[in-house]
This record gives sequence, C-alpha cells and structure tokens, in this order.
Amino acid sequence: MPQLLTAIDLLFQIFRYILLARILMSWVPDMERTGIGQFLYKITEPYLGFFRRFIPPLGMIDLSPIVAFFALYLIQLGLDTVLRRILF
Repeated sequence: MPQLLTAIDLLFQIFRYILLARILMSWVPDMERTGIGQFLYKITEPYLGFFRRFIPPLGMIDLSPIVAFFALYLIQLGLDTVLRRILF
C-alpha cells in the first residue's frame, strides 16, 4: 500500500503547483482570460474561495492563498497519518 500513499502525495503536490501557478498568474494582467488561466481558475477557485470568505483582502494584498497552502499541508499531513495507521 505504499503506492497509495505515494499517489496521494503526488496529487497534493500537483495541486500545490496548480495553486502556485494560479497565484503567480494573478500578477500578470489579462492572464486569467486565457484558456490556461480559465482552467486553473476553475480548479482552484472553489478551494481559494473558501478561505476568502474568512480572510478578506488587506487592500491590494490577498492573504488567503498563504492560509490555503498551510491548510493544504495540514490536510495532507492528517490524511497521511490516518492512512498509515489504517494500512500499516
């Protein structure tokens, strides 16, 4: 079953890269209007939107992605711990 844990870790890593690409893309004007931008927006907005409901932007700075990255790490850590206890 280590393959399952490896696959789950890979999925979390891929989502982190997608999330980072979305955040970096927001710094480039009109990048979110491209096909790739719309695709990344559809994948990440439900997750980021959850955090934006609780953490409003401070002027031009949106801190919700920082909290989202931290939460994603904690979710991965918790899931990994639970699966290791169940599987091993």
